[in-house]
Amino acid sequence: MTPGRWPDRRFAALLGSRLPLVQAPMAGAGGVALAVGAIAGGAVGSLPCAMLRADQVRTDAAEVRRRAAGPLALNFFCHRMPRSSDDAAWRRLLQPFHRELDVDPETSGGAARRPFDEEMCAAVEEIRPEIVSFHFGLPDPPLLERVRRTAAKVLGNATSVAEARSLAASGVDAIIAQGWEAGGHIGRFLDAPHERQLGLFALLPQIVDAVRLPVIAAGGIADGRGVAAAMMLGAAAVQIGTAYLRCPESLIAPAHRQALASPLAEQTEFTNLYSGGLARGLPTRLTEALGPIRDEVPSFPLASAALAPLAEAAERRGESGFRPMWAGQSAALAPVLPARDLTERLGAEALALLGRED
Repeated sequence: MTPGRWPDRRFAALLGSRLPLVQAPMAGAGGVALAVGAIAGGAVGSLPCAMLRADQVRTDAAEVRRRAAGPLALNFFCHRMPRSSDDAAWRRLLQPFHRELDVDPETSGGAARRPFDEEMCAAVEEIRPEIVSFHFGLPDPPLLERVRRTAAKVLGNATSVAEARSLAASGVDAIIAQGWEAGGHIGRFLDAPHERQLGLFALLPQIVDAVRLPVIAAGGIADGRGVAAAMMLGAAAVQIGTAYLRCPESLIAPAHRQALASPLAEQTEFTNLYSGGLARGLPTRLTEALGPIRDEVPSFPLASAALAPLAEAAERRGESGFRPMWAGQSAALAPVLPARDLTERLGAEALALLGRED
């Protein structure tokens, strides 16, 4: 499966991978083993870094490079921390769960989602990954320029044509077009109601037409049919997330894995309960009890601090429902395969559908 056999050959120079596929980073679910498997199959392997310390990023990147030869992407968030950290209304809403699980309502916990900063930039300069991708916009120009000087290709995430134009004007090397169907957090960074977000196959060709950069399609793609369709609409490459969740190398909890194999996989919804930001996932006890969207939830990423102690207490009882189960609308399409096999299958199926197989 050589680069010359794909519709858009720019992906090889951009990504450095054998296949025009990127394993999505997926904080909390992706890690070293998943990235290694994806790279072995011919894709770009990704490490989610927003919930890690800089020393962990260094350690994980070194381990991936020790175990696999191929392009590695490091992914970071670029959100702005809220000025107010008041989550009193949110904690009042959670009081029935605090009583049930015998948890002090004032306790906090969990890994914080950190925006890209000086410390992480220094780690990138040391690691020198082939690719750095950003969610929720881009870092401040001085930090972005330092990333560029490492020779890493810079990818930005767009949920609208306006965001794609903004990223292109900022000098990114490629744009990830994230459709409404995608699992996890919406990467929106320009003010616009989320109801206006487009599905991928409406968004993708409009971004392709609006910018001259390579475009990577993301959202609702879990098999070769989706990869081939995205290529036909102008994508240079495809980013796959939910399909990789079902790989044995993913770090998701057993309850999440079981839910992906159940009818719940057909019922994804947007919720702000778990972080304060809109993200697509499977229904959980929390979303069923409170509804998926609540005004009491503090701004991203503050909501998770109050939930972490509840999740830990529930898990000690063998229960779940207080941690998110992120998944895109393609969850029911994903096969259960090791990451390497899944990657190779996606590439082979897409080439066959495009009439470019051996």
